[in-house]
Amino acid sequence: MSKTILTQKKLESIGKAAAAEGYVVRTEIPDAGLPGLYLVVQPSGSMSWAVRYRHAGRPRKMTIGPFVLGDDATFPLSVARAAAREALRIVADGRDPAAERAEREAQRPAEMDLVPAVLDDFVKRHVKKKNRESTQKNTIAFIDNEIRPVWKSRDIKTITKRDVVDLLDKIADRGAPESAARVRAILSKFFNWCVDRDIVDASPVPKGTTAKQGSSRERVLTDDEIRLLWLACDKAGWPFGPLVKLLLLTAQRRNEVAHAELKEFSLTGNDQQWVIPEERTKNGQEHGVPLSALALQVIEALPKVGKKFLLSTTGETPISGFSKAKKIIDAEMLALAKKEAVERGLEADEVKLEAWTFHDLRRTAASGMARLGFPVHVVEAVINHKSGAIQGVAKIYNRYDYLDEKRQALTAWADLVQQIALRQAAAALP
Repeated sequence: MSKTILTQKKLESIGKAAAAEGYVVRTEIPDAGLPGLYLVVQPSGSMSWAVRYRHAGRPRKMTIGPFVLGDDATFPLSVARAAAREALRIVADGRDPAAERAEREAQRPAEMDLVPAVLDDFVKRHVKKKNRESTQKNTIAFIDNEIRPVWKSRDIKTITKRDVVDLLDKIADRGAPESAARVRAILSKFFNWCVDRDIVDASPVPKGTTAKQGSSRERVLTDDEIRLLWLACDKAGWPFGPLVKLLLLTAQRRNEVAHAELKEFSLTGNDQQWVIPEERTKNGQEHGVPLSALALQVIEALPKVGKKFLLSTTGETPISGFSKAKKIIDAEMLALAKKEAVERGLEADEVKLEAWTFHDLRRTAASGMARLGFPVHVVEAVINHKSGAIQGVAKIYNRYDYLDEKRQALTAWADLVQQIALRQAAAALP
């Protein structure tokens, strides 16, 4: 291939061609702007920089680092040329830059290549710089709860595709496929970041995923499960009972409810509502949630702990321990179901409850409002999710947030939940 001075435009052209059609064989494209520097394009479409030189009469090559298209690439053209110039300067001094780098790597403290240390760097340099606060907290929570404990003693370079699949399978097998999908997304971003920084050669995260991990959940609690859930919340009490009730009644996301601050609530007058600020919503838009009488009843019964958070056991931090909360509610639901089975003359050991997640409560509420006859655009307004019911120019100019309709929908849903709990509970009594 004839030598060409590489430019950003030329690199973009090469990158697009590699992504669209691929190269039949591994190809090295020399940079006439700096003799010795090459862009290496693999058949897979991945690209990296390398510098070729001679040392002690023998040809040598040193990989500089990966190249990816984008503004945040670790080795853009300018950085690659600077690294190549430094390598060639070392060669001019009679030394071997590849051998010196290998020696430095060998002296690198082993603990710096352990997964926890690399995760710390990833959080510091990527998660906290590229994401808004709510996403940061969510990502860090998944890292600390699902990834760090499993690979706490592993060297980052020893993580294989099988390790990743096993981790995701275990999360999915405990009835949390959405958590498995979220962890997979974080791992994909993490290992791509590692590749970009030349920490690992390739990402072990599989491009595909199992149906169990990647499937879109359609789980909606039945009326009887709603009844058991509500009664279980009463049994569980503070702090997890009120948390779960508010998840069901407001149809909002777990962290939006759990991290709610007192200043977000207007509980007096004729317009009681909860306004979630843009920095705490998934789509970055302020979101108003009208409060039904039943939701207000739950909120007003909460103990006052501190002056910042609606739900807090310390007064300084929001409520946490969601896995513990889920186990407590599950145990109470199962105990109630078994008790009722015995009262009806059935075997308690035969009672089984289908797995559910906190996010299923949001879907259950949305389904319930649709069941009550509320149109899809109103339900989507309640859950702050635009899936396409309002499109195009109408979507851009429609700033009406359906506050009255949202209030009607949430009020009707709360009334239905209360009816289900009271009616079914009464029918189950001996």
